[in-house]
Amino acid sequence: MDLMPVTIAKIKTKLDDRIGNNLTVTTQVGRKKVTTRHGILRETFPAVFVVDLDQDENAVKRVSFSYTDVLTRNIELNFDND
Repeated sequence: MDLMPVTIAKIKTKLDDRIGNNLTVTTQVGRKKVTTRHGILRETFPAVFVVDLDQDENAVKRVSFSYTDVLTRNIELNFDND
């Protein structure tokens, strides 16, 4: 998400509007390592949001991330319709 809001509440509000949309999640897993996963934004909760992953690419069915991960840029979200 380019130009991501700067508060957790605004991040949650923006994601609430995108529930059900396809997205790509890029996760920083090490110094120079990143993991890219494709899925659908399924649910948002007060502290976390849930992504259903594409079963063809991943062994794990669902993952959750905190809004803090987005705020600190530990993960990057790119929606397919952007």
